[in-house]
Amino acid sequence: MAEKRYLMTPGPTPAPPEVLAAVGQPVIHHRGPDFRQLYAEALGRLREVFRTEQEVLLFGGSGSGAMESAVANLCSAGDPVLVVSAGYFGERWAAIASTYGVELDHLRYTWGEIPSADDVAARLREREARAVFFTHSETSTGVVADVQALGAVAKEAGALVVVDAVSSLGAVPLDTDDWGIDVVVSGSQKALMTPPGLAMLTASPAAWERSVSAASPRYYWDWERTRKGQSTLDAPVTPPVNLVAGLNVALRMLLDEGLVAAYDRHRRLGRACREGLKAMGLELSSPDDDSSAVVTAARAPEGIDSGELVLLLRDRHGVTLAPGQGELKGKIFRIGHIGYYDVFDITTALAAVELALVELGAEVERGVAVTRALEAFEQTPV
Repeated sequence: MAEKRYLMTPGPTPAPPEVLAAVGQPVIHHRGPDFRQLYAEALGRLREVFRTEQEVLLFGGSGSGAMESAVANLCSAGDPVLVVSAGYFGERWAAIASTYGVELDHLRYTWGEIPSADDVAARLREREARAVFFTHSETSTGVVADVQALGAVAKEAGALVVVDAVSSLGAVPLDTDDWGIDVVVSGSQKALMTPPGLAMLTASPAAWERSVSAASPRYYWDWERTRKGQSTLDAPVTPPVNLVAGLNVALRMLLDEGLVAAYDRHRRLGRACREGLKAMGLELSSPDDDSSAVVTAARAPEGIDSGELVLLLRDRHGVTLAPGQGELKGKIFRIGHIGYYDVFDITTALAAVELALVELGAEVERGVAVTRALEAFEQTPV
């Protein structure tokens, strides 16, 4: 029998069978009535998940593509912008912005720190910024930032608020309109339970106004071309039609569950994961509270390289976790719990980690992690 594989990373994440079935249907023409119908449904459901009355633009591409589109459509060379980063994906905002020749102010935190609204406000008093770029869920560390508070101080300073919600959308609360966020970007492959290949974003009226005057070159990522096409359900370029079909099913499943229920499920899964890891005697690298509902990061025991642990789990036990990135490489490993997961996926990952650590010579009490995780999951208020 072929070995069963378990994908427990913060992205890509497993897709439900219903989604895979939709992706596997015969290809249909993107300008025909069948596609136009599911296109309209998917765009409408995305607005519900983004919690916005504004249009959602859908592109073939990755979440990083949506990030680049935000810079290209909002910024001109020489514009003063602020990037707030505390991990790998915050650094990506800075790299993209620099590519477009902006005047970059980079408020850089130690990886794993939680960005502070007071710090952002102080920085904006010192230096003007036409836009401020935040990361909602920093999957390299497990930190979920308070983008509502961060965005409020940026708005008060007169800047546009741009948020990377690639791993947070659908997993933790994010109210685009009510929180006054100007641009939210995301991707299909994380909490939205769809294979990689779709990028999406929504923009406020103020962001649309800024895009008219932004002088950065863009073609594929041009918001206005995409909005014009979507207005008649006629995409400006050929979209990945089967992925849109899968996304439409995934969004229906998420909305049938209910966003509040989904947020609660992710909180409970995060708590179960943290408590299980602590029961093994491991030190958490991500915050030990319910804000950490996307991915849990833990430090490998002294003398064990976390990359070696991740490889052993994948190659011998069929369980794929995420290693540390950048400056955390070799130090931490990460267990994702967004999207199509339940508590038994968490206990499977914990049992595998326990087994692999023993094989690497660590002293771990067998069986305690699973028991503690199940207790924590059940004790978390619904």
